[in-house]
Amino acid sequence: MHDNTRDYSPEELATAVSAAMFERDAAANHLGIAIEETRPGYARARMQVRDSMLNSHGTCHGGMLFALADTAFAYACNSYNENAVAAGCAIDFLAPGQAGDTLTAVAIERSRAGRTGIYDVDIRDSQGNVIAVFRGRSHRIKGHTIGHPTTENA
Repeated sequence: MHDNTRDYSPEELATAVSAAMFERDAAANHLGIAIEETRPGYARARMQVRDSMLNSHGTCHGGMLFALADTAFAYACNSYNENAVAAGCAIDFLAPGQAGDTLTAVAIERSRAGRTGIYDVDIRDSQGNVIAVFRGRSHRIKGHTIGHPTTENA
């Protein structure tokens, strides 16, 4: 197999990797998470809060917010076509997500050195208010998502 990823600009590569990841991302698809944009070290994802995502207080379950942030983080840290997984994450909930609202998570790379990266993710409600902040630490593993003759998609 020829490695045609060298023909891509960094932005095109990030978009192609994102599309390939999304085809296999059963969790994001199940939750209705859409990947709106991916660039090197950056991803924006959105999710509408469905009734099945509400906790006993009638607001979006924190696990759903974490899943949205973690998804944006995953697409940002894999945007270079070098497989990466989460090594650690933390989230702070600042305000509740509401039923029917569309939430947007933006992941931004803060550091990428050696095999690790640090990414910050803000989740905003449809009015633009930050309702949660997430920090993820990534660890690069073997393999690539697309276009390499020895692709390992684990």
